[in-house]
Order: sequence, then structure tokens, then C-alpha cells
Amino acid sequence: MAEFIPLWLFAGVCVCLLFGYPVAFSLGGTALIFAAVGSFFGTFDSVFLEALPNRLFGIVGNETLMAVPLFVLMGVLLEKSKLAEKLLDSMAMLFGTLRGGLGISVILVGMLLAASTGIVGATVVTMGMISLPTMLRRGYDPALAAGTICATGTLGQIIPPSIALVLLGDVMSNAFQKAQLEMGIFSPKTISVGDLFVGALIPGLILVALYILYVVVVAWLQPHKAPAVSREELRNGSTEPLAIQIIKGLLPPLVLIFAVLGSILSGIATPTEAAGVGALGAALLAWGSGKLSFPTLKEAVHSTTKVTCMVFMILIGASLFSLVFRGFGGEELIQDFFSQLPGGVVGAMIVVMLLMFFLGFILDFIEITFVVVPIVAPVLLAMGLDPVWLGIMMAINLQTSFLTPPFGFALFYLRGVAPPELKTQSIYKGVLPFILIQLFVLLMLSIWPELATWLPEQVYAN
Repeated sequence: MAEFIPLWLFAGVCVCLLFGYPVAFSLGGTALIFAAVGSFFGTFDSVFLEALPNRLFGIVGNETLMAVPLFVLMGVLLEKSKLAEKLLDSMAMLFGTLRGGLGISVILVGMLLAASTGIVGATVVTMGMISLPTMLRRGYDPALAAGTICATGTLGQIIPPSIALVLLGDVMSNAFQKAQLEMGIFSPKTISVGDLFVGALIPGLILVALYILYVVVVAWLQPHKAPAVSREELRNGSTEPLAIQIIKGLLPPLVLIFAVLGSILSGIATPTEAAGVGALGAALLAWGSGKLSFPTLKEAVHSTTKVTCMVFMILIGASLFSLVFRGFGGEELIQDFFSQLPGGVVGAMIVVMLLMFFLGFILDFIEITFVVVPIVAPVLLAMGLDPVWLGIMMAINLQTSFLTPPFGFALFYLRGVAPPELKTQSIYKGVLPFILIQLFVLLMLSIWPELATWLPEQVYAN
């Protein structure tokens, strides 16, 4: 019975979460209670908790995690500068006169916002407030409009610079080193956040292309669901030359994306340094658009501090949880379980992906990244899986769980800003084709891992 205590520990955390307690305190509090009871009955060695101060010091001094507040600040400042509205106007002028053109514009704008902010919730809410009323007013099918916005918003999970990839890259790096040491490799290779950023580019672009293809096919087969819009209606009475309007809307975000991703891909800057460049660039864009006032800056810094504190508190709680989980023999339990699964590494991978998918209904990606990934990733990596491929698979899997009814986070974000006439049923119906597209991309990555691993090998070949 004692060997199953790690499972009871995990179940205890889930119960606390279902009762509505904060994630960080559910993780840390449950772990401390189990540790205290285990120490009393002699089933837990409290020496494991002596490693906690070193872990906390490592968290605070982790340069990679410094990218989180910088990317959050960049996203908040871009939101304040009304960048999304200008982008959507520019894209609509380019594609809006085509059938399905507004849908294509929303997908491309969502991709650029994802590459500018990396925050799923912010992208869904921003696109829902700006583009959903426009699409419904232009005669778009409500389900198609809602599904396109939800799916596009989740691109912030996989298109770099994604905060999810920053956190996942840090955890995966530690898991990879641990797996190699357990395999007897005492000069281990490393994996960085930059590797995941580069590895996510091709799968992310494939997702965008398939989203666009789906909207084009729907518009071609059922024109009434995605009608074209006249050029005069799109210009909304503006007398400025079309080319100037498009350049004004597209140039600033493209320059910012090039500065952030270009500096990482070229090796000029680490992801953390590039995040600093992005935050400065976003501040300059907000200043250039006349939106950078002291109250705006104060609000942006306040929002950034709240998100950053949440992330680090969850990470501290997860560190305490993992120490207690390890002290009760949880790692050995997981290893034994995976080794007995039929199908070997394939069977283990399927179980982990299903577990993360269903956990994505009730937990955010931050909790899953800090709690589940450190437990399962070392075992999977020790079985010979590529860390970049595994990280991208996990990121897209979580992205899919964000869309899946009835608990997908993206659905709740859109429901919160959607007009009352848009039925929740339409939102659920609209996301189903995009879920199938994401599952198809996961299948492609399973068959051709090179989609995630080829580009990092080329970029970092030297």
C-alpha cells in the first residue's frame, strides 16, 4: 500500500484544485501534509526537504525564467498600443475581398500576435473583441467565426516566442540532463529554450497553413458561411492610399518579430536577451502610437508583476511537490509502470500524451509543465526520445486540450467577450474541425519527427 502513496499525493492535489484552492498552495500544502504524516509513520525521509533551499535559489537565479516577465510585459504593451486592430485592418484590406478573406486575415493576425506576445489568453480575448463582431456583421457563420478565433488564439502556445515554450524548455533541459546521468552519460548534452523555439517554427507554420486551407475549403464549398467583403466597406471611408495603410499596419509588428526571433535564430541573443529587446521594442511601438502614458505603463507593469508572481509561486509549489513525490518513491513507481506498458516507448508516449491532454481540461499549461513534465519527461528521454521533438509534441498536445469542449480554456476566454447572441453550442461546434487539424499535426510529427528536429540541427549545426 505504501508504494502507492505518490498516487494518493497526486490525487490530493487534484481534490484541492477541484475545491478551488490556488494551484501553488495546493501543490505545496498537500506535499507538506503528506511529508509530515509520512515522517511521523516512518514512510518519508525528511532529508529530501533539505534540498528545497537550493532549489528555490536555483529558481530565483535562473536566467532563462527571466524571459517570462519580459515577454509578458511585451505582450501587455502591445495590447495597449492597439497593434491588433491596425493589423486586422491591414490584413482585411489584403484578403477581405476574397471569400473567406476575413477568416484568413484573423488567422494571419493571430499568428503575428502569437509571435509578438506568446500569451494564449490575451490573443483569444483581443481577437474576440476586435474581429468576432466584424465577422458576424459581415455574414460569417457563427461557428466558423468562433472556431477560427479560438484556434488562432491558441497559436500563442506553439509559435515562438511562446511563454509556454520558455517554461517547457527550462523543465525539459533539466529532465534531459537527469535522463542522461541516469543512463551513465556524465558529460550530458544540453537543450535550450532556443532549441524549442526553432523546433516549433515548422510545426507552427504547418498549423497556420492547415487552418487557412480549412477556411478556404469551407468558403469554396459553402460561400454563404464566409462571404467576401467589398473594398469600399473595408476601407471604411479612409482616403489614405491602400499601400500606405497596409504598410503602417504590418511594418511595426514585423520589425518587432524580426528583432526578437531574428536575434535568437542568428545566435546574436539568447531568448532572455531577445525578450528584453522585445519589451523595449513594444514600449517604443506604444510610444510611437501615442499610447505610452504613465498610467498605461503603471498598469502594464502591474499586470506583468501579477503574472510573474503567479508563475514563480507555482514553480516553488511544484518544486516542493516533486521533492516529496520523489521521497515517497514516485519516480521508481513511474519507471516501473512505463517499463511494464505494452508497446514500449510508443505505449509510454501514448499514455503520457493522453494524461496531459485530459489534465489540460482542469489545469493550465504552467501547472502541467511544472508538475507533470518533470515526472514523466526523464523516463521518456531515458527511453531514447529526442527532447526537442518531445517538447513540441507536448506543447501542441496542450494546445489541443485548450480547445476541447467542454473545459477548454480558449472556449472560456472567448465566451467571456463574445456577444450574447453567439451560442456556446456554436463555439463548441466551431472548434471541432480545428481540433482534428491539431491532432493531424500531432500524427504528422509522430510519423516524421524531423518536422521538429531538422531546423534546430541546421541552425545550430556550427
